[in-house]
Amino acid sequence: MRPFGPVVAVALVAGALGTLMLPVVPGWLAWCAVAAAGFAGWWYGGWWRGGGAFATGAALAGLHAVFALALQLPVALERADVPLTGRVVGLPEHDVDRTRFQFRVDRDRRIPDALQGRLLRLAWYDGRDGEPGARHALEAGSRWAFTARLRAPRGLRNPGWFDGEKHAFARRIAAVGYVRDREPVTQLRAGQGIDRWREQVAQRIDATVPSASSRYVRALALGDTRGLDEIDWETLRATGLTHLIAISGFHVGLVAGFFALLAGGLWRVWPALGRALPRPQAAVLAAFAAALFYAAVAGWALPTVRTVLMIGVAMAARLWRRPLGVADALALAGIAIVLVDPLSLLTAGFWLSFAGVAWLVWCLPDAQGKPLLASFLRAQWVATLGLLPLTVILFGQASLAGPFANLVAIPWWSLVVVPLSLLGTALEAAHAGWGAGSWRLAAWCFDLSWPLFERLAASGAALWWLPEARWFALPLAVLAAFWLLLPRGVPGKWLALLLWLPLLWPDRQLPDAGAAELIVLDVGQGLAVLVRTRHQSLLYDMGPAVPDGYDAGERVVLPALHALGARRLHALVASHADLDHAGGLPAVRRQFPDAALFAPEHAGIEGTAPCLAGAGWQVDGVTFRFLHPPLHFPDFRNEASCVLRVETMHGAVLLAGDIGAVVERELARADPVAVRADVVLAAHHGSGKSSDPLFVAATGARHALVSTGHGNRFGHPQAEAVVRWEEAGAQVHDTAAAGALRVRLDARGITVEERRASHPRLWDAAHRMARLTAAP
Repeated sequence: MRPFGPVVAVALVAGALGTLMLPVVPGWLAWCAVAAAGFAGWWYGGWWRGGGAFATGAALAGLHAVFALALQLPVALERADVPLTGRVVGLPEHDVDRTRFQFRVDRDRRIPDALQGRLLRLAWYDGRDGEPGARHALEAGSRWAFTARLRAPRGLRNPGWFDGEKHAFARRIAAVGYVRDREPVTQLRAGQGIDRWREQVAQRIDATVPSASSRYVRALALGDTRGLDEIDWETLRATGLTHLIAISGFHVGLVAGFFALLAGGLWRVWPALGRALPRPQAAVLAAFAAALFYAAVAGWALPTVRTVLMIGVAMAARLWRRPLGVADALALAGIAIVLVDPLSLLTAGFWLSFAGVAWLVWCLPDAQGKPLLASFLRAQWVATLGLLPLTVILFGQASLAGPFANLVAIPWWSLVVVPLSLLGTALEAAHAGWGAGSWRLAAWCFDLSWPLFERLAASGAALWWLPEARWFALPLAVLAAFWLLLPRGVPGKWLALLLWLPLLWPDRQLPDAGAAELIVLDVGQGLAVLVRTRHQSLLYDMGPAVPDGYDAGERVVLPALHALGARRLHALVASHADLDHAGGLPAVRRQFPDAALFAPEHAGIEGTAPCLAGAGWQVDGVTFRFLHPPLHFPDFRNEASCVLRVETMHGAVLLAGDIGAVVERELARADPVAVRADVVLAAHHGSGKSSDPLFVAATGARHALVSTGHGNRFGHPQAEAVVRWEEAGAQVHDTAAAGALRVRLDARGITVEERRASHPRLWDAAHRMARLTAAP
């Protein structure tokens, strides 16, 4: 077994991945012992080498995990205002009312030790008067001094593929927060460095390319996707073109290949140069230098790093005159990445980048000499089928239009649009202003093809959202793809289709007739609840949204609905019009336009039917009935919230919106039987002015559910409300601490599953905070 061959690379990756899948990890001393044993086995050779590589990968991932967790903000500084100095890292994102950026803190003794040298993710908002202030002066590479309010990274935990806590953990982000612009804010130095140059080039592209497609030219030329909005990404996902729009390994290969040819040409023109350095070695050195520079220009995206490493390995082999295949170069690149940063295994880019090349290397070893069109079509088939399992697991979706869109996009964009974009960047690097013509031509060529992809994306069958699958679905699907891609003549290929079923048609665990399931999504300080029966789904509230800003309907509710397999919503209930409850409604209605919509009579939401007390319906043996508001109830906003009772054969649920104590007491007195419920969604996020003692006692609830945001400024759920529920015998579940809550009322009884407990993660912020606060 070769010390740096493909088998060792796979063992190293498997060991690192195994550690990252653990819910908790031991301390650094234990990992040092494992690393010593692993390196010994790797060095010893033979069959010990694979085990040694596995142990080494596990230990390296463990050490990096311990270090990354230790970097995070200590409890003593949670929500503290801290004076900071440091440098803006990467490209700031300027939105309508805020600027988001990453900030590397200086190592200065005036700054708390826990923050020195740390990477922060910050936001700078407009003042309360709406004035933008100085935030637009924020430049890449600039240095600033300001005061920031900080907290440890903490995300929402829901069904779906995105995990903000994992994202922060993989990038070693120590804290998040915002600039306190009422405190002094001082620019210490203007922007400089490679990131500032990237920012300036992006601004020149916007200035010189008049069409809206300038944002795509920026992405292709610099890897700068800041200009792409949610609709752009939806189109790219629906057509399977996300891998082409950002800087990829192919871009780096083009740059490296061009400079290799350029160096080879120079050596042919001046043969005397060969006396100092042979032409083949000069070509690979030029290719590597160009690839290294362009990877820096692209922001060190993982696919570019992988390509740079492969080129570097090939360069070393050429310089030492050692034969090296693509598989060996790929293995060495993978080993290098894991040795340097094993947490990169938590990113989608690692798996898509290496898996794509590995599939092509294995399936197309004899592509050379074959007709170009046949080789291209075969490579497209291999990439589509081989990466489908990873795409579904990582993003919860598959693009049915992708294979057809790529048949056009890969040759047109890769051979025309991308080279023109890169040529513009190269000319701009040589002299400011020279790249304008090339960028305009790239945008014109891009515009020729983009309308086709927009029409493909608009078709109903373009994107196939898939529910979350069980853990064994991925290995079975990979085995199925391997089986289908075996050479012709292998028997029983049709049986491989059965292995796809757990991934493409997973069990959605729908309730039986007469039963129901309730999922309270973790949307922060807001509310969104999915109620499912055997054949129908209802969404009660849609999460918070901020105008021209964060939209939980788009970012949380819709991905969670897709992950839960909710292909259709039969009814929507907006409890009232406040943005923390109905802010995500527009995004949800765009996706589910046919769902009936209920809201209070005076809510001011278009296209709704009033949720009048006494109105109701029955489906799948489950009864839905509104208890409030009655006809002609005044427009009291929170007090006019729709109160919905869901009654099954195995218990009842009461969804109380934001009603206060007055309405609660009235409901308890007017119809005590109707408010009797096993599960109650505590009104107004557990406010002390709700959860009236009379109402709490009248419900007789065994479980009280609360939807809040961690550390919200209202202090929800307030202690007095929690105490009232607990003293009445109810168990209180809070989404801020538990993540999404999944409640089932069926023949087995009433069960409540907390997302953070049922899906433990090494980087879980709630569990980390609980351990820190419990420590003496």
